[in-house]
This record gives sequence, structure tokens and C-alpha cells, in this order.
Amino acid sequence: MVKLDDSLDCKALSDEEAVELCGLLRGKMIETVAETGGHLASGLGAVELTVAVHRVFDLSKDRLVFDVGHQCYSHKLLTGRTGVFHTLRNFGGISGYPKPSESQTDAFIAGHASNAVSVALGMACSRTLREEDYHVLALLGDGAMTGGLAYEGLSNAGQSGEHMIVILNDNGMSISPNVGGLGRRLAHQRLKPQYLNFKKGYRKVMDATAVGRALYRFNHKVKTAIKDALLHCSMFEDMGFTYMGPVDGHNVKLLTRLLRYAKDEVSTPVLLHVRTVKGKGYPPAEAAPDKFHGVGPFEPATGAPKTPSKPGYSTVFGETMCRLALEESGLCAITAAMQAGTGLDRFARMYPERFFDVGIAEGHGVAMAAGMAKQGAKPVFAVYSSFLQRGYDMLLHDVAISGLPVIFGVDRAGLVGEDGETHHGIFDVGYLATVPGMTVLAPACFHELEDMLTWAVKHAAGPVAVRYPRGGEGTYRGGYDGAEWVTLRQGKDLTMVTYGATVDAVLTAAEMLEREKISATVVKLNNLTPTDWSGLCGLVGQNGRLLAAEECVLTGSVGQRLAAQLAMHGVLPRSVTLCNTGDRFITQGSVRELRKLCGLDADSIAEAARRAVARP
Repeated sequence: MVKLDDSLDCKALSDEEAVELCGLLRGKMIETVAETGGHLASGLGAVELTVAVHRVFDLSKDRLVFDVGHQCYSHKLLTGRTGVFHTLRNFGGISGYPKPSESQTDAFIAGHASNAVSVALGMACSRTLREEDYHVLALLGDGAMTGGLAYEGLSNAGQSGEHMIVILNDNGMSISPNVGGLGRRLAHQRLKPQYLNFKKGYRKVMDATAVGRALYRFNHKVKTAIKDALLHCSMFEDMGFTYMGPVDGHNVKLLTRLLRYAKDEVSTPVLLHVRTVKGKGYPPAEAAPDKFHGVGPFEPATGAPKTPSKPGYSTVFGETMCRLALEESGLCAITAAMQAGTGLDRFARMYPERFFDVGIAEGHGVAMAAGMAKQGAKPVFAVYSSFLQRGYDMLLHDVAISGLPVIFGVDRAGLVGEDGETHHGIFDVGYLATVPGMTVLAPACFHELEDMLTWAVKHAAGPVAVRYPRGGEGTYRGGYDGAEWVTLRQGKDLTMVTYGATVDAVLTAAEMLEREKISATVVKLNNLTPTDWSGLCGLVGQNGRLLAAEECVLTGSVGQRLAAQLAMHGVLPRSVTLCNTGDRFITQGSVRELRKLCGLDADSIAEAARRAVARP
């Protein structure tokens, strides 16, 4: 009987025990994610594939690069983390993505998509240069093939001749299914051991003479023409891969055999195409794989969420888009495989002809928006902050140089919680400020988001980014009338500058200080750029102390830029205190825990203010 614990050796398992192990892994994943929340459907679909990889390869030295990383839960359970799996995505616990600092079996960090082949090729090239002996695999899945970077990597890897294995986990989101029984039958025949061994021997014999090589090339062309018509897999072989598949991705015995063949019998790049079911083994996830892609805690028996979801900024964004679409016939919405996540489900249903999901291709989405704006449409690109990073070049080259009125709904701005380093939206404040002509707005409540998005759609003459956090609003309520900043409290001891979701913590801190006879001016920025620096410098100069609190990295932060402006305007404050996430990556945990970690909760901000006021 198989036991799921940290002493499990996959290589010693029989085929029957491997099947049993797959069931145990699914049960553990469902049980844990029901408590912690996380990515479920993708990982359930990759269980047999992961077990097969562990049966064939030694991942303490062989390199398995995930793409995308949330397929890795079963891998974590098989690599010494069963005992701590209950801490998944918790503060101080294990990450929901591969993380080399957790285990040497995690080859590479993988939170974003489409880069695995490129990374794996780099590892394979390093292996060859250093004359080392290990295998390199890239596991693609869950839409990774909708990103252009995947094809750049495939093209280069196929032509490199490096021995590496690319596993395409096709769960219906990347590659269309082959049509027709004949195609399936031929694919089945091509994967039999007898055929694979014959093919290898035939190639060896034909290569021995010039006549044989010419005959092989002629037969290969005929075979390719027939296969192209029936299997539609020539793209990968044209790139230089030995193509195997498509095969049943839930047949662990077959997958094990094919991986062994690819490892031991093929010296060229290999692409193994497997077909899987997203959410496999858990009926609620199979029925609604998108819903169970990323979930909060739920009831395992039914799949129902333990806590009903509440309206968030993404919901308000989507509703405002629907309202504006009634008034603006040219308004269009673009998203990068995040229709539900960005709140655009209703817009997509109401205006299908004006809704564009470009897949995991943010750079393409930005350039496409630029083309739409150039020809008179009003594009709004809804994109997570951490994913917009991949469109920075197009933002500069295609949008900003021409001053095009492309609007960016920058979702998940600031600390996002349990997804950790790869997903926190703490860099856009700095990099958006470097884009000439860019207006960056930061709503601090739902109503301000409505007002700012409406202003951008109706009045913007150039690019605008409206950045807003994940989840719901706090206690602050306000509106936007075009003012670049507003004073929420008047005080004489220091000036506290903030924006967005941090407004609540700063106002609470100001109230705490007031009880201690410390009087603070609180300024809320609506515009992060352009900003009325002269007016802000004059305000800070009145009491001589500045505290800036914001959920972003130090470099490029508003506080850092304001401190520089103070010097440029000849205002020499007695103290400058910058409260932000620092120049570092932030781990996973609840937003509340992470704000405390970064010194951005009300207590920490109040303490920083006390120290500033007490400083001589």
C-alpha cells in the first residue's frame, strides 16, 4: 500500500502503485487548498504527468522548469514537503509556486507564463558548455502557449540540437484537439515501442550511405506531407523537435514509458504533447475549471466557497466599463487571459464584438491597444500590475511616443497577498513614472475608481493608468474632480503623503497621533504623475517634516521623487521618512500580515511619525 509521506520513492513504485499515488495526491491537494485557497484545477490535471516525471528523472540534479508554476503542487508533495503542505501560501509557509530556496528540486522560480522553454534551453546550454551530465525538462501548460515568448523559446531550442524535453500539458487552453479517429489512430501507432525502435534503427541504416540519405530525405518528405494532413503537428518538427503525441496525460504507465524513451533513446530536442483534463478527479473543478483555477477556501464536499465573495475593485471596474460602453460606442476592452479576474465577464457578454482576450500576451495587448487608439477606438486594457511589466517596451514605443489615449486598468496594484513575490504589484509606480506623457491615477475607494475611469475614457488626450488594489475598499470615501491632490487633515507637526489603499492606514495613524498631541497634515494624491510638485513642496515646508507611505518599492516611489523635488525647490525639511516595501521582493502571506511586515499598517506608520517628530 502506498503511503504519501516525505520518504516516498517514486522510482520504486509499480504501475499500479503509481496509479494509487495519483489518487492520494489529488486527495491531499483538494483537502489542503480547501483550507488555504490556491490554484487547484491546473494542478489536478498535471498529477499523472508529475508522477511519471518523478519515476523517470532524479530531480535533485535533473532540472524541471515549470510553466506556469501553479501546476507544481503535486511536485511539492513528492519532494519532501508533505509535512508542511498545510502551510501552502501562508505567511512563513511554503510558496504556491516553485521556489529554489525551499528545495533543490525546484529548478527555477515560475510565477508568470511562457518563459520555461527559454529558461530550460539556457540550462541545457550551460550543461553542454560545462560538460556536465543531467537532463533538462520544460513543462508547459495552462495557456503558456498563447504567449509569444513560448514560440521564441521553441524556435531556438528546436534548432539548437540540445537534448532537452519539452512537455506540453494541453488541457484545452493552448492547442486545439486533433480531429478525427484516423489521426488519433496514427498517433497511437507512432508511440508504440516497436515503431520508435524501428524509426531509430532505420535512421541509423539510412545515414550510412549517400544513397540511403537521399532515400531517407525523399521518404521523410512524403511522410511529412501525409502526417501534416492528418496530425497537424508539423510545426514542432519543423522547429527541430522529435514530436511525440498527442497522448493521454492521465495514463501514468504510458507517460512513464514515453519519458524513459525520450530520456534514453533520443538525443535531439523532444516535444511530448499530452492531453489532460483541467480539474481532473474533482467533479466541481472538472465542471468549472476556470472557477477552480484560483480559489479561496471552500467546502470539499460541494466546492462551495466557505465565505461568499464581496464586490471588489475589479467588480466596480467591470460595471463602470459596461456603463461607459453605453455612452461611448468606440469603447473596447482588452484583457490578457484574465476576463474573470479583471471583472470583465459581464462586459464580454454584453459587448462581445468590443471585447478582446489576447491570451497570455501582454506585450501584444499593449501594441494592439495602440493600433486601436491610432485609428479612433477607445481601448481599455485591463491587466494585473505584475503582468503589465511585460508590456513596458510597447508602452513606451507604441503608445507613449505617439501620445495615444490608451487606458490601462492596472488591477492588483500594491500587495496582493498569498501569491507572493511574482504577483505583488509594487513596481508599476516606479516604471509608469518613467513613461513621458503618462497620467497615473490612484483611487482610494470604489467611487473614485468610477470617477477616474470615466474621466480617462471621456477626456484623456494621452495614455492613462488607473491603478487599484485587489479586494474591497476600506473606510475612506471620496470622489475625483480632477484635482491632483487633496488635503484630508490639517496639522502643524508633519505632513503625511499617501494614496490608494494606504489612505485608511494613514488616516488611522493620524487619529492615533492626535490623541498624543501630535498634529499631522494628511495629503491624498489622486495623480501620481503628473503631480503638482511645487504645491506639495510648499505644503511640506510649512511644518518641515515629511512622511510618505505607499505600497511600492523604494526606488521610483512617490516619496523618493518628492524628497528630490524638495531639494530642487530649495525646501530643506527637518526630516524625511519614507514608508514603503523597500528595495526587495516581498514573500507570501495575507495582505494584513504583509503590510505589518513592511511597516505599512497604522501602528507602524504612527510609530514612524513619532520618531520623525522626536528627531532633533
